[in-house]
Order: sequence, then structure tokens, then C-alpha cells
Amino acid sequence: MRVTEKGQVTIPKDIRDRLDIKPGSEVEFVVAEEGVMLVKNGDAADAFKDFDAWARSVQGTFDTAGMTADEYVDWLRGPRDDLDRH
Repeated sequence: MRVTEKGQVTIPKDIRDRLDIKPGSEVEFVVAEEGVMLVKNGDAADAFKDFDAWARSVQGTFDTAGMTADEYVDWLRGPRDDLDRH
């Protein structure tokens, strides 16, 4: 997505449809450590403002039973015929 000289971007249609954003809708950009989130209406922004604090509060609480991230994803996904052919 490219920013115009006026600092504008076009919100892709699939996102506008999903969030029901129409001409005249109010949106807000919420800044987080990893980037920026687009939020429809000012009310929803509060749900994201403390996202980083929430993420820090749950850090290390997820038990993968010693599996690496790849092993865990494989376990979640289950056997894949297209990849596990012998």
C-alpha cells in the first residue's frame, strides 16, 4: 500500500467490507509497539490501546509441552498428505 503525497492511503475493499466502513465512517489509527492498527469508530480503539500490556501479561503462560514453534504448528495442523508422502 502506498501513501500519497497528502499522507493518504486507500483501505482495501475486503477490509472496508469486513469492518463495514463506508464513506463518512469514522476510523482511528491506534499505535502499538509493533505497528499501527486501523480501528472503526473511536469506541473500539480502547480494546486495542492496552494490547501490548495484555501481551506482556500473558507472555510465557502458554505451555507447548517442550515443542518448538514448528513442532507445535505441525501438531495443531495434523498430518498433511501433501507434505508427508513416503
